[in-house]
This record gives sequence, C-alpha cells and structure tokens, in this order.
Amino acid sequence: MAKKKSGGLISSAGLVNYYDSDNRKAIQINPYHVLAAAVICAVVVYIADLVQKTGF
Repeated sequence: MAKKKSGGLISSAGLVNYYDSDNRKAIQINPYHVLAAAVICAVVVYIADLVQKTGF
C-alpha cells in the first residue's frame, strides 16, 4: 500500500506571508498618516471638481 506524503506546501493552499516584520531598514508609516493623506487627497479632488464646474 502506498504511503501518503504530507505536503506542507499543498496544505497551505498558496497562503504565504511575504513580509519581514523585523526589517528596521523599511520605511515605517503610521496608519493615521495614511488615512489623513487619503482624506486630504479626497478633499482636494472634491474642491477641484467644484472649481471646474463653477468655472473659476
């Protein structure tokens, strides 16, 4: 009777983490700064749209 091989890679279904949490050389960005930048960009785009519609 054939033995079953336990496939470690097959059982992970392709879910692999590709990050290194101990990398001190990587750029560290605060999540609140990312959120603030997104809100600022949205406001700038909204204001630009209003300016374009009114024809200033």
